[in-house]
Amino acid sequence: MSTKTKPLNTTETTASRRKFFISAGATVGAVAVVSQTPMGQAIVQQVGSNVGEKKDGYQLTEHVRKYYETTLI
Repeated sequence: MSTKTKPLNTTETTASRRKFFISAGATVGAVAVVSQTPMGQAIVQQVGSNVGEKKDGYQLTEHVRKYYETTLI
């Protein structure tokens, strides 16, 4: 009984990986640009003002604010 397997590194697989990483890079770049727009900054400030009002639980610190800025879409 002989079973032939396809090699893992085919041209199709390589092209698919390339497209994935190009798309991921473009998405990260777009998120970075949007987070610097006035609307993105307004969202970060709104989240900060809503979270900053409570003093007994979760508090918005500078490193958390930076994290929120990196996650804006």
